[in-house]
Amino acid sequence: MEGFNFSDCVFISGEKDQSLRKGKLNRYDIVLTTRGTVGNVAFYDESVPYDNIRINSGMVIFRPSEKIEPRYLYLFLKSDLFQHQVKSHLTGSAQPQLPIRDINILRFTLPPLSEQKRIAEILGSLDDKIELNRKQNETLEAMARAVFQSWFVDFDPVIDNALAAGRPIPDELAERAARRKHHKTKHPLPQAIQSLFPDRFDPSPLGPIPKGWKVGKLGDISLNIRKPARLDTIDPESVYIGLEHMPQKCIALSEWGKAGEVASNKFEFKEGQILFGKLRPYFHKVGVAVTDGICSTDILVVEPKAEKWFGVILSYLSSDALIEYATSHSSGTRMPRTNWHDLAKYPIAIATDEISRHFKAMFADYVNMLKTNINESNTLTHLRDSLLPKLLTGEIEA
Repeated sequence: MEGFNFSDCVFISGEKDQSLRKGKLNRYDIVLTTRGTVGNVAFYDESVPYDNIRINSGMVIFRPSEKIEPRYLYLFLKSDLFQHQVKSHLTGSAQPQLPIRDINILRFTLPPLSEQKRIAEILGSLDDKIELNRKQNETLEAMARAVFQSWFVDFDPVIDNALAAGRPIPDELAERAARRKHHKTKHPLPQAIQSLFPDRFDPSPLGPIPKGWKVGKLGDISLNIRKPARLDTIDPESVYIGLEHMPQKCIALSEWGKAGEVASNKFEFKEGQILFGKLRPYFHKVGVAVTDGICSTDILVVEPKAEKWFGVILSYLSSDALIEYATSHSSGTRMPRTNWHDLAKYPIAIATDEISRHFKAMFADYVNMLKTNINESNTLTHLRDSLLPKLLTGEIEA
């Protein structure tokens, strides 16, 4: 487990806050999940931008004493040395959990405090780089989302061209046009790209769309790939991605398990394909595969009918609007699922080939940088986890 981030916090009511008073965090507390995705760890230090955080009943707090370096404990709880113990004490199948009573018998290795601090410093520098890569990926994804919103939802380049040509703006876009007219963008598009966009709109069932664009459906430009995986022919060390490995609202799929750990039917996927979590779609689990592997059958494998549509498809599938659509078209109450038949009907405005290709090229650059950061972080993670036992045994001096 690479842990979770307190940036995923949600706000709660005053009544709920009172009910969780025992779960109030202090600085330098370490949180361990004990239900669902068991073994996930987070460190509540100065980097967390929130105060007065509470945790739910599926978590426990480790509060280091003066004899324990907090960051050392955090790194130890994330290590294989500890995580293997956690797995051996899990109960339940549909909803795995770590009984609180068993936490008291899990073993911790505590060298002298001075050595703990040196180990934390050495491994912490690797952890800091992993966290920096994660933040860089967040920034890259935010940039990609902003461009998609501007080009394909708000139609900013078309509005700018229309304003420059003195053409009328549809009433539905008048407010946005007024804002753009009075607040010039600080980063205008290169003229070569700006010229690809028209300077007028056409009416459509979706509302005004750029002239020359077409109204279509997501299924017009994308496919759901259903390639069953034969577990008896797959390397048990190959990548397996389940819903538990997919982060919420993040297209960077940086965690996975091993094919040898699963037994039921799965689907194959290839590097560059898009994975969409169809079970409880409101959890917003959508990402791009950075390697080949197999995935849960509760994940849809999607690819573009033509490479030029890759960025558009990934952007639509990971948008809040489509997630809301998928949720509203799900079946089932306790475990709602969406399906490709309904997602393929999602209405979209299809841009010209030239614009699609430019957006794909830009998006591919973002994805390549995401992949580079993920691969580097995985290498650093393996290095960090392999160093810890060697530092503890004295094989390597801290």
